[in-house]
Amino acid sequence: MNRDTGHFNLTARVLHWLMAAMILTMLFVGVGMVAALQWRPMLVDLHRPLGIAILLLVLVRLYNRLRHRPPPLPADLPAWQAAAAHASHWVLYGLMLAMPLVGWSMLSAGGYPIVMWSGFNLPAIVPHDPSLYAALRNAHSLLAYALFATVVVHLSAALFHLWVRRDGVFQAMAKGPVRADGLDTDKHR
Repeated sequence: MNRDTGHFNLTARVLHWLMAAMILTMLFVGVGMVAALQWRPMLVDLHRPLGIAILLLVLVRLYNRLRHRPPPLPADLPAWQAAAAHASHWVLYGLMLAMPLVGWSMLSAGGYPIVMWSGFNLPAIVPHDPSLYAALRNAHSLLAYALFATVVVHLSAALFHLWVRRDGVFQAMAKGPVRADGLDTDKHR
């Protein structure tokens, strides 16, 4: 079934794909920081500013989402799948907000400088406290696993809509609406 379910606006689509690439990069950087000690300093230097960039972009993305309703899901989608789709999106938003905030708090509690680039550090957002640092470090790791699992479920659902249901849900995020003459409306405004 090929039904047009509408499309996300251009800002939503650009932020979605940009953040998808950033989050996947961040997950691999996080694994690399733990697995390859010789690369750790370079990866940490990438991890911190990338995490803050994700935090800033998710705020922009949330603002855009609240101003522009997403296209409706197909009417014939089972209620449990629609509920799971809505819940998983809000879980993703929550994790995209929580991960960098917990990471920033963790470094603050550990007394570590939060270096974005040479000459610019973020301020501490929690007091220096070794036991809080340990708890936040564990929380950051658990949230990373939860984010990875949620991304895998999200990707699986997207591919299910693309290859099995063929209902236009994937296309709503993959490309803009098409005009009657076949041209992408985002390119011809």
